[in-house]
Amino acid sequence: MISVEGLRVEFGIKPLFDGASFVINDKDRIALVGKNGAGKSTMLKILCGLQKPTAGNVSVPNDTKIGYLPQVMILQDDTTVREEAQKAFADNTRMKERLEQMNQELAERTDYESESYLALIEKYTTAHERYMMMGAENYEAEIERTLTGLGFERSDFERPTSEFSGGWRMRIELAKILLQKPDVLLLDEPTNHLDIESIQWLEQFLAQSSSAVVLVSHDRAFINNVSNRTLEISCGKVIDYKVKYDEYVVLRKERREQQLRAYENQQKEVAEMKAFIERFRYQATKAVQVQQKVKQLEKIVPIEIDEVDNSAMHLKFPPCLRSGDYPVICDEVRKDYGEHTVFDHVTLTIKRGEKVAFVGKNGEGKSTLVKCIMGEIPYTGELKVGHNIQIGYFAQNQAQLLDENLTVFQTIDNVAKGEVRLRINDILGAFMFGGEESDKKVKVLSGGERSRLAMIRLLLEPVNLLILDEPTNHLDMPSKDVLKEAIKAFDGTAIIVSHDREFLDGLVTKVYEFGGGKVREHLGGIYDFLRSKKITELNELGRDNSQRGNNKFPVKEQNVSNVAANSAQKEIPQETLVKALSYAERKEQQKRVNRVQKAVKQSEEKIEKLEQRLNELNELLMQPENASDMVMVNEYTNIKAELDAEVERWEKASEELESLMQ
Repeated sequence: MISVEGLRVEFGIKPLFDGASFVINDKDRIALVGKNGAGKSTMLKILCGLQKPTAGNVSVPNDTKIGYLPQVMILQDDTTVREEAQKAFADNTRMKERLEQMNQELAERTDYESESYLALIEKYTTAHERYMMMGAENYEAEIERTLTGLGFERSDFERPTSEFSGGWRMRIELAKILLQKPDVLLLDEPTNHLDIESIQWLEQFLAQSSSAVVLVSHDRAFINNVSNRTLEISCGKVIDYKVKYDEYVVLRKERREQQLRAYENQQKEVAEMKAFIERFRYQATKAVQVQQKVKQLEKIVPIEIDEVDNSAMHLKFPPCLRSGDYPVICDEVRKDYGEHTVFDHVTLTIKRGEKVAFVGKNGEGKSTLVKCIMGEIPYTGELKVGHNIQIGYFAQNQAQLLDENLTVFQTIDNVAKGEVRLRINDILGAFMFGGEESDKKVKVLSGGERSRLAMIRLLLEPVNLLILDEPTNHLDMPSKDVLKEAIKAFDGTAIIVSHDREFLDGLVTKVYEFGGGKVREHLGGIYDFLRSKKITELNELGRDNSQRGNNKFPVKEQNVSNVAANSAQKEIPQETLVKALSYAERKEQQKRVNRVQKAVKQSEEKIEKLEQRLNELNELLMQPENASDMVMVNEYTNIKAELDAEVERWEKASEELESLMQ
């Protein structure tokens, strides 16, 4: 179907791959694998004709239709979901117009016996048969099957695409490609924006489809269930394994062991030749043998060993300024898109230092609330971002925000400030952009490389509130692990939107569940949350939204009084529990809260002044003429001790306030 011969691609001195030759046949389900940056996305772009190779040929028959889903896509926002899906049948519309034109011509002509009239009848008959085979106008049912399979509700079909998150809009693009029924499907990380149910549906669709498939994915289970053949890009070569992914892993391990043994034998042979040449170089009686050994040595082709991607990102978030006690406070927040309510009555408080997760089905409002916190979209209700908050935001579409015409180095150089500019090469090297990789233009980077580059930009400035929206998309497993450890060690507060339960495990201590237009707080880690919901996968969320949606307010434990504790098994109205506190008790409680709040505020103001003076002294002492000024040194030491004592007082007061506010 598609023939690739002698393919070579160069972006720098070293080619990305060279001499690649293979054929894509009918019914092939090919997993394209290789380490990040090996050229997987580039290969897909070449196969669909979006990019030209440096050398070699890609032969595609004229009647072969190719469908391509890239990692990064410019999306349209001016239609409804149904209208956007109907664009897949643009060929049907054009063919219908041609048939109507031919039918009109047949009705108007009277030369029934002429050759041209008979030719027109034959042309009309052939086109009409093809039109009927394409489904004619009965494609609405097919659109509904595909959209519902990818997770859309029928009530979503008439909603504007602009109301959906980036992940859902990528699903619409995937639906359009599948509906076109191409002969060859090229899918670059199709599961990044799908939940488990949609992934399983896509697996079944691809298994039943008559299209050939070439896919890139970090989802091992998905590519193993879909593939019957594996193409690996390694050491600039393309190696063809005629087996599914799991079997490829075994064969590759055996292949590498054979390569290692052959390499060791070759190195031993080379060492023996060199030793012989060195030993008898100046003996006339051995001159002929020495020359033979030299010629043999020159003819030896070094054995290459397949690459193993042991590299990993070494992330370290810089120290951050101390923020207020409550970085984010929401009170009765509501967001509507026209007549559609995304969520309402959202009341939550995120404390300093907490790592929390936003979970729920796609489209339930996780990214929308993040945008509200960022001030990117309007909302109703009250939302406060705390004192001295500096936000670092990693969005789902971060890769799309990069300037494609800049190089990797220029992208970072444009945002780096101060002394950081002297360490750009070191930073890029830590993120696997060392050497000539830093000279690559953004437009040739894979989705994973773009995500890493966007992450570097985030790390250049110290922040105390991290908001990460699906940060693990396009990252392989080692990179996910390193990012997770970096977030765990982060001093500030983190809000993480993710479907990846393994990534969230051991990272978050509180979970906010989005569903049915509500946001509910759950204390504990992600597996505590799953156990409380009696489910094992995050994709199972939302199945009982119809029952949970009847709650007027988010469910949250409140230890208001002993009355509440003794009545835990009874449905007592909230108003009754509040009245259980006497007026005197509530008044005394408020006095204690006010007193501690005042102490916390005074302590924060004093800490801010001490830190400011400490920074001033630090800058002065860094100047050579002040290095031996003992007055400044003593002042610095005294202020440092005073600051440590004040911080300790602030922490005690904050803990007391926290216990009073519970």
